[in-house]
Amino acid sequence: MLIWGGAAVTLAGLALLVWCIGRIARDRAAGLSDAELRRRLQRVVAINFAALLLSALGLMMVVVGIVLG
Repeated sequence: MLIWGGAAVTLAGLALLVWCIGRIARDRAAGLSDAELRRRLQRVVAINFAALLLSALGLMMVVVGIVLG
């Protein structure tokens, strides 16, 4: 159960990372001013960090599940 739950958490984190990449690509292509682009990037960087943390926690869950199983 821990392995599959960890895999799901990891995939959720990876999905957020892909969303962050798409969001930044759209914002850069929109031709925004430097100040507006910087404001949007700051918000996405926070989400990106949370996504990395979520992926790492999911991978830890998988490893713990393998060790205990």
